[in-house]
Amino acid sequence: MSGTFLLLICIILVALSFSLFQSGVRRASSERVLERLAEGQPAKAPTRAAWAGLERMFQRAGLGKPTERLGLWLFGWALGALLGLLVAQWPGLLLMLVLPPLIARAYIAWRYQHRVRRMIEQLPSLLDYTVRSLKSGRTLADAVLGGIDAADEPLKQAMGRIQRNVQLGVSLPDSVHDFAEFYERDEFRLFALGLKVNHRYGGNASELLENLIKMIREKEQGARQLKAMTGETRMTAYVLAGLPVCMVGYFMFANPHYLMTMWNDETGRWMLFGALAMELTGSFVMWRMLRSI
Repeated sequence: MSGTFLLLICIILVALSFSLFQSGVRRASSERVLERLAEGQPAKAPTRAAWAGLERMFQRAGLGKPTERLGLWLFGWALGALLGLLVAQWPGLLLMLVLPPLIARAYIAWRYQHRVRRMIEQLPSLLDYTVRSLKSGRTLADAVLGGIDAADEPLKQAMGRIQRNVQLGVSLPDSVHDFAEFYERDEFRLFALGLKVNHRYGGNASELLENLIKMIREKEQGARQLKAMTGETRMTAYVLAGLPVCMVGYFMFANPHYLMTMWNDETGRWMLFGALAMELTGSFVMWRMLRSI
């Protein structure tokens, strides 16, 4: 049994190390670009590196600061680890130490993606309000801030970051640029770039924003068409990933002795672990293929 759980923990750690390697490569590339853009700019105040990444994840997902309920979360995690130790001894302890952070990380990533998708869907309405305000004679800053006030959630709450920075004396283009880099989406970066170009060189801001609205809507329409065209492929991937799990569940319900015979045999146990490794590898490969579509 110890070898079984050690193998499971090794698979989880290998997957985590691969994910951390990819995020490190992407972060290094982004940092090189930001260093070139920030040449000649005043240096930012140092932040606590230990909590900066965690707070950024929670705030982007709309969950506030993690330190607000940190004690409660740590208590629940410790209680779950103690229950795992009492129920399944040290394998249960290891499982309860590793599983809750993985579930929390997956939930935060899902919530962030869902929230940003909603914000991008609401962005054309905000830009349209800004264009109408500009044509009625308001300044660009007043038009953008008025559009933020008239926006719906979650975009209004997220862009409250821009309003607070402007109230503190930061220019509107710099505030929008900070917002765009915080959420790391091209639509927000184009919005920030358009404001910065207009602020530095002038020009017709209404036409620029109208072109940005058209671009966002065309991109959204193309994404929906691509999703409809690849629906069969995605459904096939879901079926292939879920079929082995459903078959194991069926055997455990209908004839548990069949799998337990393999589990109690050393050769059968290694076959089951090999099948699990191939299932995880195949699911990961199909997930990467779906993300690239």
